[in-house]
Amino acid sequence: MTDRRVVVTGLGAVTPLGNTTETFWRRLVDGESGVRTIDTLVQQGFPVTFGAECSEFDPLRYIDGRRIKRLDRCAQFAVAAAKMAAEDSGVDFDRTDPYRIGIMLGTGMGGVATIEEQHRRMLEKGVNRVSAFTIARMMLNAASGQISLDFNARGPVTTVATACASSNNALADAVYCIRRNEVDVAFAGGTESVLTQLGVAGFNAMKALSQRNDDPQRASRPFDRDRDGFVMGEGAGMMILEELAHAKRRGARIYGEIVGFGCSADSYDIVQPHPDGEVAARAVEMALEMAGVSADQIDLISAHGTGTTLGDVAETRAIRRVFGPAADGIPVTATKSSVGHLLGASGAVEMLACLLSIRDGIIPPTLNLENPDPECDLDYVPLRARESRVDVVVNNSFGFGGHNAVVVARRFA
Repeated sequence: MTDRRVVVTGLGAVTPLGNTTETFWRRLVDGESGVRTIDTLVQQGFPVTFGAECSEFDPLRYIDGRRIKRLDRCAQFAVAAAKMAAEDSGVDFDRTDPYRIGIMLGTGMGGVATIEEQHRRMLEKGVNRVSAFTIARMMLNAASGQISLDFNARGPVTTVATACASSNNALADAVYCIRRNEVDVAFAGGTESVLTQLGVAGFNAMKALSQRNDDPQRASRPFDRDRDGFVMGEGAGMMILEELAHAKRRGARIYGEIVGFGCSADSYDIVQPHPDGEVAARAVEMALEMAGVSADQIDLISAHGTGTTLGDVAETRAIRRVFGPAADGIPVTATKSSVGHLLGASGAVEMLACLLSIRDGIIPPTLNLENPDPECDLDYVPLRARESRVDVVVNNSFGFGGHNAVVVARRFA
């Protein structure tokens, strides 16, 4: 490992709050919710009839019409976010050595819509009517492969699947790749689109989803006493990472520096978190140690904060294990209260919010936190955004399978 520093120079977002980074950020800070009733779920008689859908997304703004049929919605989101991040960064990819460009993308489930659609088609019309694009659309690495085609990236191009921790793991992989001097520029982020019949039915069957059909915008309520499960969302978040000298040579704008990462596995249950937060705490401690920062230097924690009964308590305990009494003075925000749970894309979209908090000195609110749970007793920035200088942030992502991935970023100096 060299001493090469890694900075973020470009951001791209497709979210239930909008399809540009700045639209997402403005609506997030304003306390808007991207959760809505979804008519198709109502018409199909689903027990859960709402989610955080990217209803304003138009793939034709980013992808040629002839190519769209080759991309699942999951990959469409990723390509769009990557193009936005690339433009935002100002990197001239046509003049960048393609072997020095990498892509590390996270997704939990990949092309689920394609799997459902083509399976139904096979049963109804026969084996020979399955689309020739089925495999290319459904495979987990489809999105990263499609981005590599757009930007002629010939360095490491990988896909990480660690459920809801996927994009934080992918971000760490991209940082390591740059630090090892394998690439100078990397796309890093995550994408997910699982608001499908099987996706909603499956998560509902395991009793993970909120049932507030009568009041969907108040359904995602992390750390609230009356929480009853998470709200499914969809979208993508993408960052352009650069080696510092590479970014400086071209006079790049720098959003922040990625300085620490920690990873652990609960080894407890395939879906439930370790109840005392011990193993998640270990991931946080590793990230802080790598970053070289102490508890009293943390200005913001971006919580995984899904709104599940067990998960929010376990995360609160993990934070208290790491920070002790100092935890009471650290603001904690849960953006899933606004955009729902983006699964494999959640860590990336939350990382964008962390970097924009550093830029603007604003901490987005945790919506719907009206009745605090006595077991969740931290400062969760309830209901309204807060102005505060933010220099160092911790971004938590904890996934099914017991995967814990934590990233630390700081203001560039």
